[in-house]
Parts: sequence; structure tokens; C-alpha cells
Amino acid sequence: MIPLKDNIPNERFPFVTIALVLLNVVAYLVSIRHGGSFINGPSESTELHYSAIPYDFTHTGKYCTLIGGIETAPGTVVPQFQCKHGAYPGQVSTWLSAFTAMFLHANILHIAGNMLFLAIFGPNVEDAMGYARYIGFYLAGGLVALAAQIVVGPNSTAPTLGASGAIAAVLGGYILLYPRARVLSLVFIFFFVTIIEVPAVFILGFWFLEQVYFGSANLTNPVGGGGGVAYFAHVGGFLFGLALVRVLATHVKQVPPRYPVY
Repeated sequence: MIPLKDNIPNERFPFVTIALVLLNVVAYLVSIRHGGSFINGPSESTELHYSAIPYDFTHTGKYCTLIGGIETAPGTVVPQFQCKHGAYPGQVSTWLSAFTAMFLHANILHIAGNMLFLAIFGPNVEDAMGYARYIGFYLAGGLVALAAQIVVGPNSTAPTLGASGAIAAVLGGYILLYPRARVLSLVFIFFFVTIIEVPAVFILGFWFLEQVYFGSANLTNPVGGGGGVAYFAHVGGFLFGLALVRVLATHVKQVPPRYPVY
């Protein structure tokens, strides 16, 4: 199921959401200039230099980098990291990585999925908050999401990157402000493709429960090295959005009953 558009018209032009999408796209293009590719994303060294690494935040002054991997089974390689005092050449400071990581994506599918959800659900949250509060909400959501991932895995040396934590805060805010909204979605049923109207609470609620489930499964059966999707960053960002959106949203619109049928 791929969401395409919600049924709530914007009253103000979503300058901030569009700017955030453009910033993420530009950051992605810049990140692949020196190594990497448009499809597969930035090189490993670029990811390590600009991603947020939980271990670095919980061990003051230490910085980690990838030094290789150990094959534990045919086709399974566990990455090996080395950590030392002081940054490696080209590596940004730990506090700065909390922000650079928000605009760095692993590959084209990663950024495409994130930007699709931001473009669909961001404008109405922006409309409800106003430009300045929405910017603060988005950035704070990304920081809280990272903090949640650090709390769950304080010794993880796996790089954390992507806008999904901040976007999760937007989704949490949206579902609380507009639980009755409906979203036109592209649905694939085997070889049949159709567009149907789906309640936003179903799409976003299912997405959140999926993050909780996979995050819990990852805790009980972690992937070697703690890599993979930062599920608890998504959970933390979403809960932050639920908790703060009512404080910041001053203009909540009425939800149209349904899309008109012609």
C-alpha cells in the first residue's frame, strides 16, 4: 500500500515541508558526489562520517569507524568497528552528527519513502502549527527519536541515519490531529492494482504497531552488530509527536467527510 494524497486541503502553502524535502534531496545528491551511486546511496565512509553513532554519544570523546567484518556463516558478515578518542579524518563532531544524520539517507528507496510520507502528512501538521513551530517540532522530533535509539542501544556502533525519526513525529502529530482523515492509496493485490480511500488512522496506526513489533523482535533477537532499521527511533519520534502536537497546534481544520465520487 502506497499513500498518495490525503483529503484535507491546505490553507497555507507548505513552504517548510517543501523546503525540508528539497534539503533532503540536495543532501542526498551531495552525499553521493564522492563515492556511492544514485541508486545505492552514499559510500560507507560518507555514512560513517556524517551518521549518528549511539556509542559516540554515551562515551564522551570517543568516535567509532568500520574496520572490516567477520564472516560468521556463509553469506553473513558481522561488521567490526574500532573506537578511539578523537574524530577520524573527515568525521563530524558527535553533537553535529545528530543533525547531519537527519538529512543523510542510505539509498534511493530510503529517501523516496521518507519524502513521500513527509510530503503527504507534513503540510497539514505545518498548517496547524505555523512555520516556526513546525520547524522546531520537526528538528526536536528527530533529536528525540535519536535519543530513543541511544537509550535502547547505548553501546551500538551501528550508524543511525535518515529523516524517518523526525517524520515519525510528524506522523504522530497528524494521527492525533486528524484521526478521521482519509488517504488515497495505491494498493497492489497480486497482479491487480487499484486506488482506494483508506483511513489515515489505519495506515499510520498500522505503521506504528509494525515499528513496535519489529523493534521488540530486534531486542530479543538482535542482528549482529546492532545494525538494521532504527525501529525505536521511529517509536520515539511518533510518541513525541503524540505528546507535543496539541501544545503546538493552534489551527486544526475540519476534516471533509470523504473524497467526492464522480
